[in-house]
Amino acid sequence: MQETRKKLFVSGVAHTIPLLISSAPFGFIFGALAEPSGLSSTAAIAMSIIVYAGSSQFIALGLLAAGAPLIVIVLTTLIVNLRHLLYAASLKETIKNLSITWRSLMAFGLTDETYAALLSRFGQDFNHPLFQWFYLGSWLAMHLNWIAWTIVGVVIGQQINNIEQWGLDFAIVVTFIGIVMPMLRSKPFWLTAVTAAGLSLATVHWPYSLGLLFSAIASIAMGFAWHTLENKISASKSEANE
Repeated sequence: MQETRKKLFVSGVAHTIPLLISSAPFGFIFGALAEPSGLSSTAAIAMSIIVYAGSSQFIALGLLAAGAPLIVIVLTTLIVNLRHLLYAASLKETIKNLSITWRSLMAFGLTDETYAALLSRFGQDFNHPLFQWFYLGSWLAMHLNWIAWTIVGVVIGQQINNIEQWGLDFAIVVTFIGIVMPMLRSKPFWLTAVTAAGLSLATVHWPYSLGLLFSAIASIAMGFAWHTLENKISASKSEANE
């Protein structure tokens, strides 16, 4: 039976449900820790709506609480999100013929969780004629879930004293391990992960988490360079065989 837009959209939601459940506590934790870290409740909710980048939002909270300069916060969160370049590179051929509206929406909605859902449904082959509708279902489900739990966290967090001392943010590390491991299917991803891990340990004592900024830039550059090199080699072999 031919899949329709509605079925692909619903499939996108369905494949994201496990990730909705696992990410819910972190939306709550972000909302709960926002005010103790120096971010207003309104700003926290607005960040989840407009920025929509869980790891970067937590990093921003940590840097804000540490008194880091605004430029360091902005650059660090920007660089951490550049890991999405690897995701975007793998989707380039699939979305190149879509409208600018679709591509803009998909760029905003690209997260670790939605990419994980894509891999779960399509593997490495994203060439489905209605691919964007699956993507839309996954993105909207994830985004609305994140906003809702941020609001819950803000509301409940205001009622609990010293919640920032509970060590709740450690759960973020566990979640990212769960997200990253299934994605280590190719050399660029492995190279990125190993480089990031090694450099993060080597620069852990740098002030204002600048080591994280450096590690993110270096590891993404390494992974992207390897991905580009592989594509060039593959293209050269194809031309040689023709």
